[in-house]
Amino acid sequence: MFTAKFYIDTKRNNALMLRITNNRKKAELSLGFHMTEETLADVLSLKPRTANLRYRSLIMHWQQIIDDMQVQFAKECRSNEDVKVIKSLLSEAFFGSDSESGAAAEPKSPQGNFLPFFINHTEEYIRRSTRESNEYTLSCMRKFAPDTLGTLNFEDINYTWLTGFDRFMEKSGLSQNTRRIHFANIRAAINDAYRRELTDADPFRRFKLKKENTAKRSLPVDELRKLFNYEVEPHAVYYREMFKLIFMLIGINSVDLYRLDAIRDGRIEYRRAKTNRLYSVKVEPEAMAIIECYKGSHTLLNIADKYKDHRYFRRDTNDALRLIGEVRRTGRGGKKTYNPLWPELTTYWARHTWATIAASLDIPKDTIAAALGHGGNTVTDIYIDFDRRKVDDANRRVLDWVFYGKR
Repeated sequence: MFTAKFYIDTKRNNALMLRITNNRKKAELSLGFHMTEETLADVLSLKPRTANLRYRSLIMHWQQIIDDMQVQFAKECRSNEDVKVIKSLLSEAFFGSDSESGAAAEPKSPQGNFLPFFINHTEEYIRRSTRESNEYTLSCMRKFAPDTLGTLNFEDINYTWLTGFDRFMEKSGLSQNTRRIHFANIRAAINDAYRRELTDADPFRRFKLKKENTAKRSLPVDELRKLFNYEVEPHAVYYREMFKLIFMLIGINSVDLYRLDAIRDGRIEYRRAKTNRLYSVKVEPEAMAIIECYKGSHTLLNIADKYKDHRYFRRDTNDALRLIGEVRRTGRGGKKTYNPLWPELTTYWARHTWATIAASLDIPKDTIAAALGHGGNTVTDIYIDFDRRKVDDANRRVLDWVFYGKR
């Protein structure tokens, strides 16, 4: 019976290959990916790293095809089948054609296979958050179509398929806005394939999904004051102070807070991770007091000393914020009851709360937009002195109102 083994061809720029052997004859099939031998070893291990799970899913799908074909050949007594025929059959089963180029090639036929292209498309994103979003989309598609996703062509993703996928996600409890993100990821991949002349499909011309208004995520000023002065558990003080600092720096994202390196001329200046735009905020005395208390050894704050990744910092901060509340003892046995005061609170609320309070102080919308980094696309939208002064004055007014009751 024929055998098939995944390996890395270092002479082909670390191409992922499949070596097929039968009756001492060999054939090789290119699978369209490039990775190191160490990465392949991790992919094939029992517990691959999270970053390699997307490869493992696809390779396990291919391995199942190989296993099924071996069983079929055994039943049909085809142990002497020509190795080139086996290669052609596997290529067709993997990619929907008998092309040797596999997933790496860009099929000239519009009936291209969607899954390998979507994975390669995901790998091209530099931003990890975008890659992770696409990987989440891929996991949802696998749950929806576990048996057919591997052979799905671009043209198979039509109005009917998208509608079915939408109903599946809705029944799975995904919100409308989360579903919109998944469809946006699929549409981006199809548009990419269209630009490369791999498909003429345009399923989103007919399929539309209405946007759902997100719940308001801001605290009234009296609740914010209560949070800032609330007597929290000792372990939660650090995270409450970080939330306060995020608010005083006009809702800076946790990843940008994590990466801050220094204060220059009384300002923090950084390139925002989400938009890659330059940004500048004046550090007010109240914010400076927190920064001085939590100085870092290599970065401005000690967050990077405590956490290797900003996501863990954000997770722990959100967990601590949600647990702020009252613990009471009731009954004869002194049974504990817990009442979280802000069960939905996350770091992102600081940004929404700042904007809401600024609006309540009649600060112009264009100033609020500039403060949040929602201006135009040029550096001068944030960096000209006039805009900086307007944003600085707006933040000072917000802090005066929250901390001192001065409007």
